[in-house]
Amino acid sequence: MKWTRTVAGVAVGTGALWLGAAPAAVADESPGAAHLLLNGAFDNRPGELIDIDVRGLRERGGVTVTSPVFRHPVQLVPYGHGDRGHHARPAIAGDVEPGTYPLTVRAGGRVVAEDRVEVRAPRPATFRVSTPDDVLRPGERLGLSFDDLRPGAHGETFTAASAAFRSKVRLTHDPRGPHWNNPRMFTALVALPLDVKDGTYKVTLTGPDGSPVQERPLVVRAARPGDRDYVGRARGPAFFAAAGRPAAARTHGHKVAAGGSVNVLWRDASPDPGEDERLMATSPAFEGPVPLRRDDSKAADGAMPRYVGPARVRTGLASGRYPVTVISHHGRVKRTGHLLVTGATGKPGGPGGPGRALLIAGAGGAAALVAAGAVTLLLRRRGPRAAG
Repeated sequence: MKWTRTVAGVAVGTGALWLGAAPAAVADESPGAAHLLLNGAFDNRPGELIDIDVRGLRERGGVTVTSPVFRHPVQLVPYGHGDRGHHARPAIAGDVEPGTYPLTVRAGGRVVAEDRVEVRAPRPATFRVSTPDDVLRPGERLGLSFDDLRPGAHGETFTAASAAFRSKVRLTHDPRGPHWNNPRMFTALVALPLDVKDGTYKVTLTGPDGSPVQERPLVVRAARPGDRDYVGRARGPAFFAAAGRPAAARTHGHKVAAGGSVNVLWRDASPDPGEDERLMATSPAFEGPVPLRRDDSKAADGAMPRYVGPARVRTGLASGRYPVTVISHHGRVKRTGHLLVTGATGKPGGPGGPGRALLIAGAGGAAALVAAGAVTLLLRRRGPRAAG
């Protein structure tokens, strides 16, 4: 942990040196006194930065800091706008041994403040992905960090890649961020895709030349019913006639003829982000997977979010009871309803055939109703011609 330490020094020209903790406000009460603030006085590693702030001096220049932890005397830069203060942010030399070292501030040829700096041993480069034993959810953001503060470290371009990410992620150093005192701390934030599958993934950090530096595991598992962060309340799948209403949907017992059409209905009080584009209904009775789309019609206003999709039943299918399954919430919710398939319909386009399948509930419900009226009118017009 880093600490800021405030030390009050002597008033310039008095020759009376005094040390000890003092509030920063003393700088305003005692003109001419030097007050030294060190951010990073404790628990430093070679290469880390120390923020040095000296306030209360009348001098505008000629303020220096010396310490065995620095290779050369550090010249402090005065504040602008007439403020009486001087500042610098030097780095501890990379070859400094662990220990406690003195730090001295001089102005006008006099010692105006003193303090000490503690240095500990360097440590190996460390790549971190979230926290140990942490489990990430699909769609969550996680932090990546690479602490490369060590003797001989070099390179500024580090990239992380994983099958759990949509693309490679570049780690960067932000000198204004929380790791300002570590010039070789590289970080990044990455959001997991909403559709990432459960599993343990490998995250590989590569250096400027593209060679692997370190690897770390990443565990992804979507929340399931019973988990504290699970919020889904799904219902369905249910079924209603091709020209029917969602209010009439039934989870079990709905009948449809082989070769005919049926609407699949799914409800969820708290769908996952991106669920609108992923929901599918599958069944051995259908010609293929059925996309379920969010119902944005007026009829769905104020109701539990619902998803609807038209399904075509396979022609020539034997009569029987067939399962229809919807999997949602990244695989943690799986529900199955059953559809009763009866004898085959007439030829396509005939009564009850798929040629008349009209979805009147679903995205753009009003447009679907208009389309339904247009088809009905067309069929009526064709009737007399066929008869004549």
